[in-house]
Amino acid sequence: MVRYKTISQFAVESGYTEAAIRSKIQDGTWPKGQVWRHAPDNKPLIDVEGYEEWVESAAASGQRQKVVLSSVSCMRAPSAASESRLSPAPLT
Repeated sequence: MVRYKTISQFAVESGYTEAAIRSKIQDGTWPKGQVWRHAPDNKPLIDVEGYEEWVESAAASGQRQKVVLSSVSCMRAPSAASESRLSPAPLT
């Protein structure tokens, strides 16, 4: 068994999507140096042993790791000027 796998290899074997894996790396759910690391060519690799330890430690404690997500809205709050454009013109 190969200890370090690319994200695409790990996705096939684990059932996580590549996007989910990248998200766990980005948000810190999977700590760098424990569950993943950069190869000498700077490519992110998943440490299969580290992943297994992460799973087992969460299972042993009986707790799920709480991940705090922040939401960024792509919409701005309407200003008074833009609200008036959204209203129909008055009937005369």
